[in-house]
Amino acid sequence: MSVKLKVKKGDLVQMLTGKDRGKQGRVLEVRKGDRRVIVENLNQVKRHSRPKPMKDPSRMGAPQVIPGGIIEKAAAVSVSNVMVVCPVCNRPTRVGMTAKEAKGGIIHVRVCKRADCGQELDR
Repeated sequence: MSVKLKVKKGDLVQMLTGKDRGKQGRVLEVRKGDRRVIVENLNQVKRHSRPKPMKDPSRMGAPQVIPGGIIEKAAAVSVSNVMVVCPVCNRPTRVGMTAKEAKGGIIHVRVCKRADCGQELDR
């Protein structure tokens, strides 16, 4: 069974819960099987890493090394904790689906569910 999510890579989303509640960011990655998304600059976690030699460095001189230390990176967030921001009305909204005819066929597009907006999210 395939998992359908109404959040796509590149969408602007707003966090609903957690330490970053109310902040907005772009979706970098969508993990459909886990129902999770990674949002740019939100839900930052610190990870410790060791120095590692680079694989296939340029063939000049000594081996190059990726430095170690404490690295901050964005962790995955559940899809239920983010809400898509409508590009027209600039407010967080629920996402609806509607059918539209284009190029001789029917395609499904995402729309804003706000009563005063109702515009397409996919451009």
